[in-house]
Amino acid sequence: MWAMTMTTNTDNAGGVILDLDGTLVDSVYQQVVAWRRALDDVGIQLSVWRIHRRIGMSGDLLINALVRETNRDLDASLVDEVRKRYTVAYAEERMSVRPLPGARELLQALTEDGVAWAIATSSRAANAAPALEMLGVRDDVAVVTSDQVRHAKPDPDLFIKAASVLGVDLQQSMVVGDSVWDLLAARRAGALGVGLLSGGYGREELERAGAYRVYDDPLDLLGHLDEVGLRRAF
Repeated sequence: MWAMTMTTNTDNAGGVILDLDGTLVDSVYQQVVAWRRALDDVGIQLSVWRIHRRIGMSGDLLINALVRETNRDLDASLVDEVRKRYTVAYAEERMSVRPLPGARELLQALTEDGVAWAIATSSRAANAAPALEMLGVRDDVAVVTSDQVRHAKPDPDLFIKAASVLGVDLQQSMVVGDSVWDLLAARRAGALGVGLLSGGYGREELERAGAYRVYDDPLDLLGHLDEVGLRRAF
């Protein structure tokens, strides 16, 4: 079995906090298409690569960053309209979303070996629910969505909230994410950041953002847990 060894103080133990989109489910490009459709609907045309670079940020920050590139005035009504159109577009795109290789197995391994873990996502609860169901995440698992915090990534609020729910020391914990925004938030929270390439960011980008180690996907991470502070106990 796997035993948590990120801290020797059992009264001040850490846990594992995982992002959702691009980290556990293969949904980044569906999100990109949905955001482009939503922006197109309100007359904002942007290349998909520009949108991809912002995936992982909170929705409002993402919209603000993208609209800023067009020199268009931003107001609350526009943000609300884009969000609504995104929700509709993503509901259609997510039919092709699948769990990433090893995602279910990674969560199962953490559960079976008594490692405290949570999911923290910049998505809203309604958008995250189908992916959580796809992964078989039980109702008693700690899940923090952007609805529950004041600021989502790259602010550390999601991870701070997740650690609080788990009752673990965030600075003794590991955050697993696929975007530079995940790793920036992890760094600001004082947690160990581990990057995955499954969201489309490059290894060097993730390392510059603070990743201690970078792996291909959850399956690759599962095979190298000893490198990030989880060891096989005999």
